[in-house]
Amino acid sequence: MINFKKAFAAAACCICCTAFITGCGADGIVNYTAPEDGEEVLVMTIKDHGDVKIKLFPDEAEKGVENIIGLAKKGYYDGLTFHRVIKDFMIQGGDPLGNGTGGESLWGEKFDGGTSEHLIHAAGAVAYANSTGPTTNGSQFYIVTGEKLTDSDIQMYDEAGYKASEEAQEIYKEDGGVLYLDGGYTVFGQVYDGLDIIFDIQNVETDGNDKPLEDVIIEKITVEEYDGEEVKFHMSDY
Repeated sequence: MINFKKAFAAAACCICCTAFITGCGADGIVNYTAPEDGEEVLVMTIKDHGDVKIKLFPDEAEKGVENIIGLAKKGYYDGLTFHRVIKDFMIQGGDPLGNGTGGESLWGEKFDGGTSEHLIHAAGAVAYANSTGPTTNGSQFYIVTGEKLTDSDIQMYDEAGYKASEEAQEIYKEDGGVLYLDGGYTVFGQVYDGLDIIFDIQNVETDGNDKPLEDVIIEKITVEEYDGEEVKFHMSDY
């Protein structure tokens, strides 16, 4: 069972917690929608680990996708690190200062990326870290790991005001994630290949501030066209 207090303490390390009642909407959850041929995707090369490929959701997070693509094409993320790693929660990077206090958006100032009821914090989801909500996005992002939830976990969250649709509940039970972050942060992508790499990185040794003792370096993030290769959204695919 999830340690409720530990989970919320972890959330406070990188982002503010916001209660949110989420639904799937008429079109349902789209996290696991495969890219279409020719669609722009991100390829993140992590030193000594390999490539992580990310499906983007411009229809659900237009500004968020525009920001990450623009910064990636400028080489903004090249050589930066994952400066905060919390097992069974997330890995966070995209800060040129490497301490969680830096970074800027494509436009310089913070931007409002909004939220979508069709995107949740399932394992492999990619979202912007923020200080006071999704109107304060910059360059920093995180990739969700998270544990699989049980029915009792979901009931506990529900009683605390963190409600999820039945579809979302099934995803959290089958694949894991961080349910209570839904609605407070701009989810804009989903790892479709390399999720095993993300789960491997979450096990690196860290200091008391959750900073890896050895740098986990983003060599580059490139914007490429999806060419129909196999998608592997779930850890069971590896």
